[in-house]
Amino acid sequence: MDKIEETLSSGGAVVLPTETVYGLFCKALDKQAVNHVYDLKDRPRDKALNLNVSSLEDIYQFSKHQPQYLKKLYQAFLPGPLTIILQANEQVPTWVNSGMKTIGFRVPSHPKTLDLIRKFGPLIGPSANLSGKSSGVNFQQIMTDFNHEVLGIEDDAFLTGQDSTILDLSGETAYILRQGAVTRAEILAKIPEIGFQNMN
Repeated sequence: MDKIEETLSSGGAVVLPTETVYGLFCKALDKQAVNHVYDLKDRPRDKALNLNVSSLEDIYQFSKHQPQYLKKLYQAFLPGPLTIILQANEQVPTWVNSGMKTIGFRVPSHPKTLDLIRKFGPLIGPSANLSGKSSGVNFQQIMTDFNHEVLGIEDDAFLTGQDSTILDLSGETAYILRQGAVTRAEILAKIPEIGFQNMN
């Protein structure tokens, strides 16, 4: 853990478990660190990243025009496998969201990862894989894919392998961009006032 904290502190990238898949994490407000993650993954620069945060306050700090039910949604599902898209404010660096008007937020529930986000956050944490490959769920395979150039925490057993649900709340109505671990029915059961756009 000391080496992992040292790496994050100095602008490096580390592999950490979420509750879904492994992510390749670094400090989001450090442009060089984020560029390093893009290079490691061979990820296209126009593909925006999420902010991994540890509190509702962090979400308010980097977003604007939040729905009134955001606190209720946070308390019902986070930390957990739900990504929330909101309108970005001027605090969000362009190197994180590729200059888009929106920003995604994740609050992973793995205790060690959440501790690191509290200490060094916000962090970016795209899936720990080479761009275009399937999401990383096997730690040793990830180490091989990245030629053992990165450190990490191994905890395959914690992962479900199922992606987070991406819930877009940046417009007039809510809609699910990607159906993952949290279902629309579960969201409606907890947040009946959410105005869902008609699904295909």
